[in-house]
Amino acid sequence: METTTLPHTDALKEAPTTHPVHPLVRRRWSARAFGEASIGDDELATLLEAAAWAPSAMNEQPWRFRHARRGTPAFDALWDLLKPGNQPWTRNAALLIAISGVKHHARNEAPNASWQHDVGMATANLLLQATGLGIHGHLMGGFDKERTQEHLGLDPEREEVVTILALGRITDPETLEEPFRGRELAPRTRKPLDEIAFPL
Repeated sequence: METTTLPHTDALKEAPTTHPVHPLVRRRWSARAFGEASIGDDELATLLEAAAWAPSAMNEQPWRFRHARRGTPAFDALWDLLKPGNQPWTRNAALLIAISGVKHHARNEAPNASWQHDVGMATANLLLQATGLGIHGHLMGGFDKERTQEHLGLDPEREEVVTILALGRITDPETLEEPFRGRELAPRTRKPLDEIAFPL
């Protein structure tokens, strides 16, 4: 079911593309001002299903999503692993998800050179599905990777945590302290296409 977000913030953050782009892509942005609204079990299952149908090398599906709801010890434990710069605004997220990837092929234990790319593909699917449900996500590299690996009981030679994702529904950016409020209200920009794409 489509849910309502704050039109003024979403309108400000909608990507000002120069070519026709799908609305889900234009509307996806990395929010910080999460409100108290929760994410239902069915909604979470839909997000994970979308992630599961991403492409992957040899159909290995190396992605793993370990999720925790706000108000649970598991959430508090993941939140404690974030760097101080991410903790103030993530406290109100509805979910924290530790996203990791398996680094070897299941069929022969050979190294999977595509595992990080494939985890990214699955994560992008999840974020676009979330956008369609009125849910916003924010990916973070600012966490203690060694402690997170230990907390989750993962052997870094076998499986590596890539990012922690905060998910929720947005509220008024004025609820944020600086510098987060200013970042929430700043227009989005991207490099021009001729800096990232080249004819051969």
